[in-house]
Amino acid sequence: MKRRNFIANMGAATALSALSIKSKAGQKNKLDKIRVGFIGVGARGNGQLGVALKRKDIIVTALCDIDTQNLEKAADKVKKAGMPTPQKFSNGPEDYKNLLKLQNLDAVIISTPWIWHTPMAIDAMKAKKAVGLEVAGAFNLQECWDLVETYEETRTPFFILENVCYRRDVMAVMNMVKKGMFGELIHMEGGYQHDLREVKFNDGSNLYGGGVEFGEKGYSEAKWRTEHSVRRNGDIYPTHGLGPVAMMLDNNRGNRFLYLNSMASKARGLHNYVVEHPKGGKEHPNAKIDFKLGDVVTTTIKCANGETILLSHDTNLPRPYSLGFRVQGTKGLWMDVNKGIYIEGVSKPHQWTDADEFLKEHDHPLWKKHENDTEGAGHGGMDFFVLHAFFEALKNDEPMPMDVYDFVSWAAVTCLSEQSIEQGSAPMYFPDFTRGKWMTRKPIFGLDDRY
Repeated sequence: MKRRNFIANMGAATALSALSIKSKAGQKNKLDKIRVGFIGVGARGNGQLGVALKRKDIIVTALCDIDTQNLEKAADKVKKAGMPTPQKFSNGPEDYKNLLKLQNLDAVIISTPWIWHTPMAIDAMKAKKAVGLEVAGAFNLQECWDLVETYEETRTPFFILENVCYRRDVMAVMNMVKKGMFGELIHMEGGYQHDLREVKFNDGSNLYGGGVEFGEKGYSEAKWRTEHSVRRNGDIYPTHGLGPVAMMLDNNRGNRFLYLNSMASKARGLHNYVVEHPKGGKEHPNAKIDFKLGDVVTTTIKCANGETILLSHDTNLPRPYSLGFRVQGTKGLWMDVNKGIYIEGVSKPHQWTDADEFLKEHDHPLWKKHENDTEGAGHGGMDFFVLHAFFEALKNDEPMPMDVYDFVSWAAVTCLSEQSIEQGSAPMYFPDFTRGKWMTRKPIFGLDDRY
């Protein structure tokens, strides 16, 4: 009541210092406008900012980035969108904490290097700023528990920005899953299979493929991302492949991950890239680095309801992009690599059917409703949906469709896979981050055309 009265008293003063909140006895508070801050406005954060600025229900009030050039570009983008100049924070890596102290701020989008995700999300939840967090794997199980416990203590909305869950074909297949067209689900596959060598070695002379430098000499993601390949061996980026199939399997909502085991191949891809690159060679300092990350990491997961999942991580070898989805049940399967589908009794026996007709027929209601809104949004429109879901759930005071329990169960794959590989592919067990609530929680993701 104090919050509502405060906003009511201040609401007429300025759009930046107020939210129009409609509240009656027994009804939820709803926000007409959301005041948003962006923490991290590099390549990813800047893209998300552009998508957000097309919305009429948000006001970007603050930006934070230690790279002042990125910060100024983002601030100019906000002003060009017709909004007042946002407050800017760039005084070192801890300055985001000052952003979180702002009164004219309801939510933050966090798009920073992976190591900062958990501390920033925790600090934001404690500051009562709703969190939209970009994806990454967990460094240890304790950080997963810290996220869960902070959420449970503060009840600050938390949403994981896993955009692949909103990929059009993925959502159509999920629609088919919910209709029972694949029968009882048996086995799923997915992964992050994406040649990132040019991203991991970039000296800034070109946007990508600039050279063989990373770390202090690198540019953009090469400043921090490549270091994970130097020091870690596991599935360090699992959520793009795992999130969509986890949603189809009702993970944390009637089902859950029990245990995994992982195996890593030898590491050759990044070394060969340095040696063979015109700016590299056998004598280049980076040619002497012993990269720890296996070029192909495979992880198998067993679920409480008996299904299995096969994950792949493959970013250091030459290859076309593919997330390698496979959804297989007692009545048929879909695979995205060959764009094929097989439904028993519908498809010709032992022959693939082109999936396009099925995917069009069973296009998800969200895509039907918002197809025009996705124009210009990154990753084929997926970035529109992920921000749309966050903002709509926040405005309507509804549960986040991909919440903290979803995220930590996906992110835990990274640290558990590292442990499994270290121990000779030994099985590693997932904690029950829901503390038993998975047995009674109900699926909410993608059930209608809202979010």
